[in-house]
Amino acid sequence: MSKPSTITGEDGRCRCGWCGTDPLYQAYHDTEWGVPEWDDRALFEKLILDGFQAGLSWITILRKRENFRRAFDGFQPEKIARYTPKKLESLMQDTGIVRNRAKIEGAVANARGWLKIMEEEGSFADYLWNYVDGRPKQNSWASLKQVPAETRESQAISKDLRKRGFTFVGPTIVYAFMQAVGMVNDHTIDCFRHKQVMKLKRPAR
Repeated sequence: MSKPSTITGEDGRCRCGWCGTDPLYQAYHDTEWGVPEWDDRALFEKLILDGFQAGLSWITILRKRENFRRAFDGFQPEKIARYTPKKLESLMQDTGIVRNRAKIEGAVANARGWLKIMEEEGSFADYLWNYVDGRPKQNSWASLKQVPAETRESQAISKDLRKRGFTFVGPTIVYAFMQAVGMVNDHTIDCFRHKQVMKLKRPAR
């Protein structure tokens, strides 16, 4: 059964239907999803978590997010890139996270790729945001059914990241990432967050 395009919560607010009625999911929808993110490390964390989501629901990852942060040293790429086989085995025994060897090893590969991009491009954020000309793409979807699973931009990012050694960054995963970090505003037009997110600007450096 497909989810409704919007859902009205007990607070009377109309939200994107995918967040349902779970308080944690609604809080994520209301405060994080679609908010433009410009922090290099935060973008890395979100990309890794979206990779771990593959084949699962986002709420599963959301409920384990603090466990992931603890297990992966606060998602500091400099530390993850140096993980030893012993550390990887300890992660495979950690019941607080998703124990998938390919995804855990992928996080290490992605940390190394992140470091290389930082060295070559100077900023992971600028590298990503250049694909959307440095500003969020504002969409006006009336229904969740209209929202694409991937786009030309997510395909281009996916292709380049994989060329740089990243894993679990297929175009669908990348588009979910782009939605989450505000590279696109995919709140449906009757969601109360659509106009709010539209007004958000890049913070001054």
